[in-house]
Amino acid sequence: MKPSLKRDVNYLAMLARLEVMGVIVLIASCTLLTATSFTGIVIRPKISPTVLEIKPVGLLDMDVECSLPVITEIIKPNQTEMFLEAVGFKESGNRYDIVNKFGYMGRYQFGRGTLKGLGYKLTQEEFLNSPEVQERAMMDLLKHNKKKLQKYIDKYEGDTVHGVYITESGVLAAAHLGGQGNVKKFFRRGKKFKDGFGTGITTYMEKFAGYDLELY
Repeated sequence: MKPSLKRDVNYLAMLARLEVMGVIVLIASCTLLTATSFTGIVIRPKISPTVLEIKPVGLLDMDVECSLPVITEIIKPNQTEMFLEAVGFKESGNRYDIVNKFGYMGRYQFGRGTLKGLGYKLTQEEFLNSPEVQERAMMDLLKHNKKKLQKYIDKYEGDTVHGVYITESGVLAAAHLGGQGNVKKFFRRGKKFKDGFGTGITTYMEKFAGYDLELY
């Protein structure tokens, strides 16, 4: 074989080998790529979370109007009613028809002299059978005692006098128990009046202190 021809044959053989190698590399690359792709899918699934908008069935095409109540004021407990309830319970268990052994009558245990002084002229039976009259008499007595004791209330309210903390409601409760005259003696001389059962006016001053009264 001629040298030139031999070179040509060798050259063609080399090109053939290179082409075959290229095909093999290409096949291997595709195989690797495919394997990697399948590996990524099977072993490491890549999931993108989807947010679903859920609407209640039946409300999709409805216009719903909802109005809430508007609070325009804060309702506070009625301090006067609470005071009357507490005093009435202490005096009689809140019974309108009761008379004690000293002759004091009704829910707030009124004496005949006190009722007469307030202008009430009625029999014991009439008084006991009329809760309305008893409530009106109690309110009148509270207003009467407040008027008589106003200067002491103004002077001492919020202070401690003879060991007792002074409030308007406490002073008026004490006056109901022992009369406004004995309350004045307490402020002036520290005298502590007690009723027939041994209950002192200072007990009422402390027990019924701190009510915000509205007298009408």
